[in-house]
Amino acid sequence: MAPILRWCVLFLLAAAALCPGDAAATQQTFDPEIAARAYLASVPSDKKARSDAYFEGWYWLELWGFLYGLGAAWLLLTRRWSARMRDLAERVTKRPAVQTYVYWLQFLPAAAILLFPLTVYEGFFREHQYGLATQTFWPWMGDRFKELAVSLVLGGLSVVALYAVVRRAPRTWWIWGALTATALWAFTVLIAPVVVFPLFNRYTRLTDESVRGPILSLARANGIPANDVYVSDASRQTTRVSANVSGLFGTLRITLNDNLLKRCSLPEIESVMGHEMGHYVLNHLVKGVVFAGILIVVGFAFLRFAFDAMTRRFGARWGVRGPADPAGMPLFAVLISVYLFVLTPVTNTLTRTQEAEADIFGLNASAQPEGFAEVTLKLGEYRKLEPSPLEEFLFYDHPSGRSRILMAMRWKAEHVN
Repeated sequence: MAPILRWCVLFLLAAAALCPGDAAATQQTFDPEIAARAYLASVPSDKKARSDAYFEGWYWLELWGFLYGLGAAWLLLTRRWSARMRDLAERVTKRPAVQTYVYWLQFLPAAAILLFPLTVYEGFFREHQYGLATQTFWPWMGDRFKELAVSLVLGGLSVVALYAVVRRAPRTWWIWGALTATALWAFTVLIAPVVVFPLFNRYTRLTDESVRGPILSLARANGIPANDVYVSDASRQTTRVSANVSGLFGTLRITLNDNLLKRCSLPEIESVMGHEMGHYVLNHLVKGVVFAGILIVVGFAFLRFAFDAMTRRFGARWGVRGPADPAGMPLFAVLISVYLFVLTPVTNTLTRTQEAEADIFGLNASAQPEGFAEVTLKLGEYRKLEPSPLEEFLFYDHPSGRSRILMAMRWKAEHVN
């Protein structure tokens, strides 16, 4: 029996010695580049061409939308429609704050009407053309009227506050205006999840414990103080999958849309929620407000210089008296549009960097690289999966599908058992 036992012991020792070698061999045979390429190659050529055409169309729409907006604002100024709106507001009341608000009640609907042809093409016809929208026209219009109403109220209060700053600090308005605008932006981020979003979608508690449990477990494991998960009925508007962890302080809410529930597996859902939780844990909301604040300060300095230069030359012709005059609002809109258009690569890079950070966090938190890759392909239904480096730098506010899938496969390569 001794020789048999000895051979058994030797066999077990040899097997134990081979196990690490087998794992290493497995790791060596898994090539992230090949795996990523296989995922990308799984997309049918007609669907890839469709998503490429949709996303590339936005390159031109951004330009035409920018020029169209400039044309609408220029029309309000050169036809002196803006000055007439200001004159009407002054006839209604002698109080400057109320005058500003009365002007806003005229300006915003006028701008919406002028921009309506492009709005309806971009938001309705084009989305239906590419199979991304589910609403018929009148429900879609209903949402646009809600947006207008929200803007009339919240936007109007913001405009009144900003013009009050300009009146009270005529020399340094751009500094105090920037601080006020940043505070207003932070306030909007704070209240939007509980005040604004429910106006457009119905939010219900997720009751499927097979999905709710893993999501809350993921939240607890990453220090997120959430006790519930909500579902929005986004499918009544779109086919896109989406989720978010939004709000600050007491307004924190974990939300996924019903398309994500209907179209995605649990590993895909976990990878998406891990990504969204990454935004919260990495303080991207707060950092986003800080980044926005910096850009706002620089932008207001530009507004001060450019507005003064333009009104010195054209103010009398347009009937614009100065920065505190509401009739100059279309000019402010033009200058803000120019500023943001030029800064598009900068703002996209800031956002894209945060999205990449959230991707890494989500992979580490959920440990679902295949789920992440699969859901990235679903996002590729309306995002070009394989752009050139220049395209990604200029137009992408998220990493491209290729970059994200390769990141997931690299993560998997380092965790092969």
